Amino acid sequence: MADNYINLLTQQSKDEMTKWLAKYPYEQRRSALLPALHIAQDQNDGYLTDDLLQAVADFIDVPKIYAYEAAAFYSMYELKPVGRHKVMVCNSVCCMLRGSDNLLDYLKQKLNVEPGETTEDGKFVLKEVECLAACGGAPAMMIDKTYYEDMTPEKVDKILDALE
Repeated sequence: MADNYINLLTQQSKDEMTKWLAKYPYEQRRSALLPALHIAQDQNDGYLTDDLLQAVADFIDVPKIYAYEAAAFYSMYELKPVGRHKVMVCNSVCCMLRGSDNLLDYLKQKLNVEPGETTEDGKFVLKEVECLAACGGAPAMMIDKTYYEDMTPEKVDKILDALE
């Protein structure tokens, strides 16, 4: 049964997960869960299905609930289809004091979506996240895996226009 789910993972994904698993003793294999979820999500157009959660859990040899709990808790994982580009705006105190609420309002208007929604063309999903750990460059934004700091509407326009 486990092999059936594990076969949902590409060979490249299995190879990358194996590298992460090699960093930990077997008793601490759960430590590889977060990077393994990223790997599985990346192979599946940016989101995790129930079967992929099972595949990751089986591959790492942990209960599926561990994979589900991590994926449901952390904002970097998606459990439903999302846009090709994940636009995340930090809402921490530092960022709010420097205008992240205005930045989020600008993005909501520009993209015509609310946080958690995907644009009609499927290009962007907008997310409001708790902290991007970029307080010194507030307000901060992250698109996919790239950080942007000291954001303004003009910078947002330039960045979004450059994305395919």
